[in-house]
Amino acid sequence: MGRTREAGCVAAGVVIGAGACYCVYKLTWGRDESDKIWYDDEDDDEEESSDIAETRVQTGKGAKANAGAGAGARVQGDSKAKAEVGVELERGSDVKVEAHLGVQSGGGLEAKAKALFSTLKEQASARAGRGTRLGTIFGTRLLAPSLPCPGGRGGGCHPTRSGARAGSKTSGKSKGRTRGKSTRTPATAWPVRRGKFNFPYKIDDILGATDLQKVLNILERSNDPFIQEVALVTLGNNAAYSFNQNAIRELGGLPIIAKMIKTKDPIIREKAYNALNNLSVNAENQGKIKTYISQVCDDTVICRLDSAVQMAGLRLLTNMTVTNHYQHLLSYSFPDFFALLFLGNYFTKIQIMKLIINFTENPAMTRELVSCKVPSELISLFNKEWDREILLNILTIFENINDNIKNEGLASSRKEFSRSSLFFLFKESGVCVKKIKALANHNDLVVKVKVLKVLTKL
Repeated sequence: MGRTREAGCVAAGVVIGAGACYCVYKLTWGRDESDKIWYDDEDDDEEESSDIAETRVQTGKGAKANAGAGAGARVQGDSKAKAEVGVELERGSDVKVEAHLGVQSGGGLEAKAKALFSTLKEQASARAGRGTRLGTIFGTRLLAPSLPCPGGRGGGCHPTRSGARAGSKTSGKSKGRTRGKSTRTPATAWPVRRGKFNFPYKIDDILGATDLQKVLNILERSNDPFIQEVALVTLGNNAAYSFNQNAIRELGGLPIIAKMIKTKDPIIREKAYNALNNLSVNAENQGKIKTYISQVCDDTVICRLDSAVQMAGLRLLTNMTVTNHYQHLLSYSFPDFFALLFLGNYFTKIQIMKLIINFTENPAMTRELVSCKVPSELISLFNKEWDREILLNILTIFENINDNIKNEGLASSRKEFSRSSLFFLFKESGVCVKKIKALANHNDLVVKVKVLKVLTKL
């Protein structure tokens, strides 16, 4: 019975050691979930965990395990204790556990348990030190600047709880099942529109009448802004071809597209203006679009300055005023156009000038044009600091208006015009003439030739 009791004591020591190992594991690795650092490589994680969980009991080279003649108890390798800790006793040809080794008295078992605990504590401390180092290197990530946090319910944006690292260890091992997956989306530029839909065509496809009818039906029936945008872009691209300009009109597409300019969505309005702009190249289409020209003009004037919607509206108005047929529909907005010419940025100025040049080339619009009120700061456009395009456009406007005033005989009726009118600014104040003469020495040869041409007509 003595050896049987000794074998029982050894088994109890093994269980005590396993419990000590589990306590060390909880102290060093079993931290709160909020402070954990998850690794991408699960194989490394499993190796580190198993190194702590595994208990290898070696008492010396050539030691033999004799559990007694009656007991014959041998604990084979890979057997796991039920105390939630895997305890592995390696059984080899020359590595065995002797039950009575070191058990000389009642305190032998306690000494052995202390030695086993010390060994396990050293191993766990080494593992904990490596874990801290990895946490310092890989424990944080960077969010892309000026992007919204991609977290929400699906994934957080806290740097230490995101479940992802800024980098990963290079390893030849294949990645296994991860402990936890992060739903963080990649830090890329988010599109303005996102959605899943089955649009039957690509936006750059050249479509026939049947397919154009399908796109118009989609645009008319859908309330999804994303689908509306794609449909308008598709129609606008197809409207660049003359044969489709007629087809879209014959299919009743102009009212459907024009209906989109009433929406509050600026992106939809911009795409609708672009489509109508391509369609307005056709003379017959202009006769249909003129119904909406006042609405386009009002929206262009009151929308955000220098916005894409404003530029698209100005391009459409410029196309609609290439001929003289519909210019009178916009005469009430002349003061607003000159205000935009002064307030807008470079590109807005260029587009407004093209529009005004269309009006100045029609002598019938001269009286209404020169009688409108304009900001006196408009004279600054004649400064030599502006580039060639700005100077050539403003000189063309002045030249056309000056010619029309002479041809229409308006010079003799100067009393009809106020001091804040375009007539007074260009003709009576004399400031414009001085500015133009100062441009005679401009470095740009093209500008210089234009200046000389204008001066010869004064």
